[in-house]
Amino acid sequence: MKLPVFSQNGERLEEIEAAESVFGVEGKDALVHSAVVRQLANGRQGSADSRTRGEVRGGGRKPWRQKGTGRARHGTIRSPIWRGGGVVFGPHPRDYGQDMPRQARREALRAALSAKARDGAIVVLDRLVIEAPKTRVLAQVLGGVSAGGSALIVTAQPDRNVLLSSRNLPGVRAIEARNLNVYDVVKHQRVLLTRDALSRVEEALSR
Repeated sequence: MKLPVFSQNGERLEEIEAAESVFGVEGKDALVHSAVVRQLANGRQGSADSRTRGEVRGGGRKPWRQKGTGRARHGTIRSPIWRGGGVVFGPHPRDYGQDMPRQARREALRAALSAKARDGAIVVLDRLVIEAPKTRVLAQVLGGVSAGGSALIVTAQPDRNVLLSSRNLPGVRAIEARNLNVYDVVKHQRVLLTRDALSRVEEALSR
């Protein structure tokens, strides 16, 4: 699989051969979907909680006698059918986490990257150097490779200037190569990798 290489100024330099084992995998939509669902589920806090009739304050005595009033019988004002009463089948703290074999996660990431590569949505940057956190500078870089709307920028090492420059750009996210994941690849329209980041991704996923 060949990937285009651009300079930071948007000039197309060459095409390089990327590892087929990483960027040439046949589509595995079901596996990619499972990986995305797992990642989103593992990101849920699961802290939502509601009070049952046994946890709501008050309602210790019977509101009125059982018979003779002409009204329906009730044993407590904290019954779920009363205003201010408990909640039936409401949410309670739980763990939404899902497990997935490591090899399956890696294969899903390969499939997601391959789909982007087939669509021509992966761009390699010869180098990405931003001297100071400047949103305008990064926006110009993205505009030069037609990736201004929705882009995932992958760097080999933590780059504070790139990270800070991307924060004010809607739809743009910057991450390290080691944190590359299926959800971010699927979510963004374009994936921009520096040469060093591409090498790290190929090294990690070719094993």
